[in-house]
Amino acid sequence: MNDQTEKLRERVLAAATDKQPLRIRGGGTKDFFGNPPVGELLETAGHAGIVAYEPTELVVTARAGTPLAELEAVLAEQGQMLAFEPPHFGETATVGGCVAVGLSGPRRATAGATRDFVLGVKVLDGKGEVLNFGGQVMKNVAGYDVSRLMTGALGTLGLLLEVSLKVLPRPAAEATLRLELPQDKAIETMNRWGGQPLPVSATCWHDDLLTVRLSGARAAVAAAREKLGGEAVDDAATFWESVREQRHGHFTGEGAQWRLSLPSHCAPLDLPGAPLIEWGGVLRWLAFDGEASVARAAVAAAGGHATLFRGEDKVKSAAGVFQPLPDAVMQLQRKLKRAFDPQGLFNPGRLYPEL
Repeated sequence: MNDQTEKLRERVLAAATDKQPLRIRGGGTKDFFGNPPVGELLETAGHAGIVAYEPTELVVTARAGTPLAELEAVLAEQGQMLAFEPPHFGETATVGGCVAVGLSGPRRATAGATRDFVLGVKVLDGKGEVLNFGGQVMKNVAGYDVSRLMTGALGTLGLLLEVSLKVLPRPAAEATLRLELPQDKAIETMNRWGGQPLPVSATCWHDDLLTVRLSGARAAVAAAREKLGGEAVDDAATFWESVREQRHGHFTGEGAQWRLSLPSHCAPLDLPGAPLIEWGGVLRWLAFDGEASVARAAVAAAGGHATLFRGEDKVKSAAGVFQPLPDAVMQLQRKLKRAFDPQGLFNPGRLYPEL
C-alpha cells in the first residue's frame, strides 16, 4: 500500500503556479494511443495498492498506479475477473491507465465496456482539489455520472487517484471453436448468433477463419458446442490473449492500424487490406496506409467511425487520431475541460488538439 496523494497534489499545484503542462503516465504501455503526449512527466506508478476488495460484493477499489496484472491475479484467486478483458500492451500496465484509455478486450460485446464497470473514482483536478464521484455499488451512481466520464478521457480531465470496479465470477466452463467462412458469411453468421440464446463471449474473424468462444454453465457450453459445430481450438487462452494484446499475426505488419467501429451487420467495406473482425462484426481492425479521408468517408457512409490506432506520424497527421466531433459536442468537451482543468494542465491535446 503506497498512498502518494499529497505528493501528487503538490506536483499539480506547482504546475498550476508555473503554468507547466503535465503528461500523466502510469506504466507507459499505452503512450502510443491518442495524440502524442506532451508536457512534464507526472508518473503515477508509485501511487499503488488495493484499497478495498469485497469478493462477495463483486467490487474492488485500487489506486491508479496498481499494476493491472497484480489486480487480475488477486481477483483470479477468488475465481473472479475484470469481465471487459482490458488489454495490457505491456507488463507495466496500470489500473489507472486501463480506465483512462477505456479500451476493452474480446469479451466486450457480451459483457460490456470498461465504462460499464467503473462504479466510482477519486480524482485530482487542475486546481489541486481531490474529488470523489460515484461509489462502490451501482445504486450510488446518481446524477451526472462523472466516473464514466473519466473513462476514456485519456487523463485530460484530471489525475485518477483511485478507481472502484465491478468484477464478475469466472465462467464455469469455456470452449473455443473455429469455422471456415468468408468475410461476408462470417458477418452474417455472427449476427445470427447474436439473436440466439447462445453463450457466446467472443468472436474473431481473420483470413477466412471465424473463431468463437463459448462461456457459461457447463451444460450450456456443451449444448452450444454441439449446435455450432466447427473444430476445437487448442490453447485457446493463448489465441484470445494474442487478439487482446495485438500479438496476433494481423497486427505484426508495418504501417497504420485503424480501429473501425461499425454496425454489426455492415457488409465488408470497399477498402484495401484484410481486416480482423471482433465483437460480432462491430469492431474491425484494418491495416490501411491510404488517405485517412478515404477510410473515414467509407466508414461514415456505413454509419460508423474510425480511429487511427497505431502507426503514421500522428504529429503530422492532418486528419487527426480520433473521429472529428460535431461543433456542439466539441463545445461541450471544452466546457468540461475548463470545469475540471481550467489551466489546461493535464495531457493537453492528447484527446483532441483543441483540448
